[in-house]
Amino acid sequence: MLHSRIAVTGASGLIGAALVRSLRTDGHEVVRLVRHPARAGDEVEWDPRRGYVDVAGLVGCDAVVHLAGAGVGDRRWTAAYKQEIRDSRVLGTAAIAEAVASLDTPPKVLLSGSAIGYYGDTGDRAVDESAPAGEGFLPSVCVEWEAATAAAQEAGVRTVHARTGLVVAREGGAWGRLFPLFRAGLGGRLGNGRQYWSFISLHDEVAALRHILDTESLSGPVNLTGPDPVTNGEVTAAMGRVLHRPTLFAAPAPALRIVLGDFAEDVLGSQRVLPGRLLDSSFAFAFPGIDSAIRAALR
Repeated sequence: MLHSRIAVTGASGLIGAALVRSLRTDGHEVVRLVRHPARAGDEVEWDPRRGYVDVAGLVGCDAVVHLAGAGVGDRRWTAAYKQEIRDSRVLGTAAIAEAVASLDTPPKVLLSGSAIGYYGDTGDRAVDESAPAGEGFLPSVCVEWEAATAAAQEAGVRTVHARTGLVVAREGGAWGRLFPLFRAGLGGRLGNGRQYWSFISLHDEVAALRHILDTESLSGPVNLTGPDPVTNGEVTAAMGRVLHRPTLFAAPAPALRIVLGDFAEDVLGSQRVLPGRLLDSSFAFAFPGIDSAIRAALR
């Protein structure tokens, strides 16, 4: 897409902010959907809870990238916060999809966020986009989240569900919490350390999103993970190597369950997810290994 107009939700988040910077650096016009009355020329108001989108602000957009949603690991999973996690994704996505479908000339593509939580706990079994949904809270949320794009799909808009893994970045996300601990020499494995973590560097996450926008053959689910998932124990060792710190501490599973509640099952779960469709579409990872991804995050 050369000099396109692209709308982005979640533009202030870890991935959204990096994507906006990348697009603008290359000369694209980016409009940011914000949850307050528009105060700048690049802002468009929306309210996901009310299902409201200022549709006029989407006119002329070639693409809409929808990344907004309550952070899965931001707070303890109370019943109320689990409902917020679900509603922020399902209601927000439905609002965006319906707004896109209502346009006389809709965008060419709706790129909507999703997560590898779709697959649930896969143990040692490697899965790609052909695998069915798992069981539990996060898989059920992901199924509803992706289904909420139906209006856009029915309007003939190419719709992609970006199933993102653990993003390696020091600015936020899971790794944003890990870096300070490991720098202080307090890092270590979680649980038994044998659970797989399917990671992707922030650089490759942004590059993959842009690759999807530019690749007309891609629609439906696309896994945004690196090509070589590693265990939590291997992540721990890599963090120690790159940061030159000891990794002697460990958080046993019972303690994590006490501290994190239901969210502990996500931390302790194993997800060995492969980016089958990215690789098939000739996407090239800049930082495919865990050591290189960690080093890239520290630049």
